[in-house]
Amino acid sequence: MGSALTTIGLPVALGIIMFGLGLSLTLGDFARVVKQPKAVVIALLCQLVVLPAICFGLVLAFQLPPVLAVGMMMLAASPGGTTANLYSHLFRGDIALNISLTAVNSVIAVVTLPLITNLAILYFNPFDDQLGMQWSKTLEVFAIVLLPVALGMLVRRVWPRFADAMDKPVRVVSVIVLIVVIGGAVAANWALLVENVGQLALITVTFCLLSLAIGYLVPRWLKVGKRQAIASSFEIGIHNATLAIVIAQTVMGSIELSLPAAVYGVLMFFIAFGFGFLIRDRSAAGVDEPDAARQASSV
Repeated sequence: MGSALTTIGLPVALGIIMFGLGLSLTLGDFARVVKQPKAVVIALLCQLVVLPAICFGLVLAFQLPPVLAVGMMMLAASPGGTTANLYSHLFRGDIALNISLTAVNSVIAVVTLPLITNLAILYFNPFDDQLGMQWSKTLEVFAIVLLPVALGMLVRRVWPRFADAMDKPVRVVSVIVLIVVIGGAVAANWALLVENVGQLALITVTFCLLSLAIGYLVPRWLKVGKRQAIASSFEIGIHNATLAIVIAQTVMGSIELSLPAAVYGVLMFFIAFGFGFLIRDRSAAGVDEPDAARQASSV
């Protein structure tokens, strides 16, 4: 049962989630990056440079065992999850920016995720017999991340009505799948999780709060609009835990590696919800960028 979940269930689950993301994307979402370069560049720098550095510091401070340390770094390197769009909608963020960030981030992650994971493996050396993620495995990451997204985008282009009709069902299925995936990861390595749950809960909560805070405060400090900062906060604070779990278990072949992402995947929903109430846009119109009409239509 456990091996079937890992080899078949997990990649299929992530495929559904990434396909759903593709259904909500158009080439215009990538083009919008050029029109909003400041917000996008700031968010991406926070996501790709600041967060892995902070996560590395936390891992050393909490003195995690090597395998769990690499698991945390893999989580930090994962792009924003599709749930970020939902939270951004709930708390009046710039959803169009969310969608663009998720699109760009998913493409960049094909390079940065294996790179950061390999550096973490070199530093912490959790597997004596393995130097890291070889090229063939990097290609697996590419197939897992980008192919379902590209397929979803193609379906949207050819059958836009079908894509719109499927948007809500796929989101619901994505949430159910996420719960099953996390449940499976937790159940498969229960003893190890119980042994480290205190450390993992503390470090994942700390990392999630720091991610959300940096995602909001850095753009605000650099004079980015409030709704864009809210979008950035959720994009950076809500990592694609499912992607980290799938790569850990199927590409790297280690359930232990997936535990930080599994714990994070459970706790981030509650933390992000609470954080959303702190930063939500309370103004009636809540508009401080011209893209509002387009983002409303993309929900």
